[in-house]
Amino acid sequence: MSTFHVRSGKGPKGDAFSVSKTWLSVKLCFIVLLIQAVTFPAAAAQNITGLQLHIREQDVVMDNGILQVTLSKPAGMITGIQYNGVDNLLEILNEDSNRGYWDLVWDAPEIKRKKGEFDRMETTNFTVIVETENQIELSFTRMWDPSLEGKFVPLNIDKRFVMLRNSSGFYTYGIYEHLKDWPAFNLTNTRVVFKLRKDKFHYMAMSDNRQRYMPLPDDRTAERGQPLAYPEAVLLVNPVEPEFKGEVDDKYQYSIENKNNRVHGWISTVTDPPMGFWQITPSEEFKSGGPLKQCLTSHVGPITLAIFHSTHYSGADLILQFGPNEPWKKVFGPVFIHLNSLVNGDDPLKRLWEDAKQQMEVEVQSWPYDFPASKDFLPLDQRGSVSGRLLVHDRYISDEDLPGNGTLVGLAAPGNVGSWQFECKGYQFWTKADEKGCFSITGIRPGTYNLFAYVPGLIGDYRYDAEVTISPGCDKDVGTLVYEPPRSGPTLWEIGIPDRTAAEFFVPDPNPKYINKLYLNHTDRFRQYGLWERYADLYPHNDMVYTVGVSDYRKDFFFAQVTRKTDNNTYQGSTWQIKFKLDIVDKNNTYKLRIALATAHVSDLQVRINDLRPSNPHFSTGLIGNDNTIARHGIHGLYRLYNVDVPGVQLVEGNNTIFLTRTWSTSPFQGIMYDYIRLEGPPSSKGNNLGFSSK
Repeated sequence: MSTFHVRSGKGPKGDAFSVSKTWLSVKLCFIVLLIQAVTFPAAAAQNITGLQLHIREQDVVMDNGILQVTLSKPAGMITGIQYNGVDNLLEILNEDSNRGYWDLVWDAPEIKRKKGEFDRMETTNFTVIVETENQIELSFTRMWDPSLEGKFVPLNIDKRFVMLRNSSGFYTYGIYEHLKDWPAFNLTNTRVVFKLRKDKFHYMAMSDNRQRYMPLPDDRTAERGQPLAYPEAVLLVNPVEPEFKGEVDDKYQYSIENKNNRVHGWISTVTDPPMGFWQITPSEEFKSGGPLKQCLTSHVGPITLAIFHSTHYSGADLILQFGPNEPWKKVFGPVFIHLNSLVNGDDPLKRLWEDAKQQMEVEVQSWPYDFPASKDFLPLDQRGSVSGRLLVHDRYISDEDLPGNGTLVGLAAPGNVGSWQFECKGYQFWTKADEKGCFSITGIRPGTYNLFAYVPGLIGDYRYDAEVTISPGCDKDVGTLVYEPPRSGPTLWEIGIPDRTAAEFFVPDPNPKYINKLYLNHTDRFRQYGLWERYADLYPHNDMVYTVGVSDYRKDFFFAQVTRKTDNNTYQGSTWQIKFKLDIVDKNNTYKLRIALATAHVSDLQVRINDLRPSNPHFSTGLIGNDNTIARHGIHGLYRLYNVDVPGVQLVEGNNTIFLTRTWSTSPFQGIMYDYIRLEGPPSSKGNNLGFSSK
């Protein structure tokens, strides 16, 4: 049976391959069809029947001849997925309500809970929205009224499920609405969860270099696993399969950025034929926090997630907070659940993964979809586009404006410079500029936005001064924009690469007792458990000292400034030193120290110049951050940039030292990660080093 999905027929909004779709999308789909016919010959020959909808007393079944999806009625739980001779791909050992479901975590501001209220979003009404030979769309709703205050989140919830003819999967999307006169509330997390059968799905994949056979959920039990510093991390001491003994299982080791979170899932090699279960996200427009925000993907269960909003790697800064008179509506999704199977041939792991990526490309090129029946999901002809070119001007790099090659350019709700990484309530639309700095963003929902940009290799954020208003069918050209990154004078020295991560710094080998074999000799070596403890191993008594011009940040600059555990099980802060030499100092002018942080967690970074003794530091960030990135192996959370004035009178000709003290130390996970540090000389018409010496 084939699993390559190619839409055919007409839905409520016309042909799936409408004239509004680009030739690239059509060409891609024909390529997939060709691969289907050649690689999966049985697929091309099969005769797929039309759609059927079976409404029973307690559930409803969508059936297109390739798969059957069973949903409880009216609760809207996905209780069964039948495919390729397997009666249910979801975990049959679980209760019906604990197999496939939407959920959220919320709180009322006046109620003080340690954690928010978990809501599996059981609905109370069921409606057939579309039932044709080419499409089925079902709606499961729960409407809020004042009698439910304090019991349920004050939202109208509409969960939609869509099946198309000849499709090897199904779609789901949700519509959340908060009316103006409803009470205030906070939303910390919302997602779709699929719990697959542990007797069948053992291999997990989320990228070309992040895939592996996984332990069983049984290995995390008290009889087989040892909990580590937090519940999500478990040392496998007596796993069912001995090959996993001594490994750490931790779901946060499989997080990924929104911009790269397109397809992930599981493969079963114990079925005949082998099959895959994939969650495909064709767009991140409905996700919180922008393209660099990290979220969970798949993990031991076997579980696969579609996370739309969470506070992971950001903390309270990304809690969705609604006032008592704040109307809001948002569409989350659709996401596509894609099933595939291998009729014949070798290497099912590779071939099923490659097919999943091909299907992901089809879905991405088809975005925005034209089939969702809700008026709240807007097709392409009700959206607009914007284009332009972004250049960079830094006279200490070049006298010419340089193209913003590789720049991430996006539209998000109006706000301050860099506010896009905190934005949760609206939609964001991002693209990458080409080598000339040219960019084009299509499929933008009507509204008023700011245009933002982040240029890899440069510090700071760009925001276009004028707001951009998008209307249906518009094609706006904002012209040539010029970003002038923060700069006061020439670079005297720099440490790291301004890419918003700490990945270029020294990431130590893990403690041999706490390894994940996937990340041995891997580019993402920072995802190993317990790396925060390695700082005390490398610096048991004295803190890190980095000498500019001598030290190598790739080997000598530890990736995170963390706490150090003492003998009496308390924690202490640390003071790092950056030593550098100046041959000439301009006492009458001001130097500038740029400190870009990749993340912070419950820390205060204090800066002192040439004297560690003063009780009042030269500069202090104050208590910042709740990203929890260190514990979650993320290498970056929220980006923060600090620009510190350094009077020339505080520097000396000869040897100088900058002391970086990180305070607040009560747990092993408090700390900061640096993105980049730079010292600039006073303003000058020339980009020379103004007396800096590397020796």
